[in-house]
Amino acid sequence: MTTTVPEGILEMIKAYLHITWEDANTELNLIDAIESSVAYLQGIAGVSAIDFEVNRLARDLLKDRCRYINSQALEVFEKNFASELMSLHIQSLVDSQPDVVEV
Repeated sequence: MTTTVPEGILEMIKAYLHITWEDANTELNLIDAIESSVAYLQGIAGVSAIDFEVNRLARDLLKDRCRYINSQALEVFEKNFASELMSLHIQSLVDSQPDVVEV
């Protein structure tokens, strides 16, 4: 199976959600949630790729968005994580402007 899920992310999400069993349908659902969440967070950040190994905020948001999808509560994710999503957006803007002088 070809997937766009970054290496190690599926295992991280399964551990975060305490999914210890092997089930093909559960895994497919998680892969779909991860792919959707990665695309969503890249859109919020305004970038084409996020390194979830390095960016702790993005990694935490990915885990929590997958948790909300798994709990079928995605409609309240943006409201509950508005501050963190704004921080990710601002952080990405700042990181993309290396010539800006820091005060």
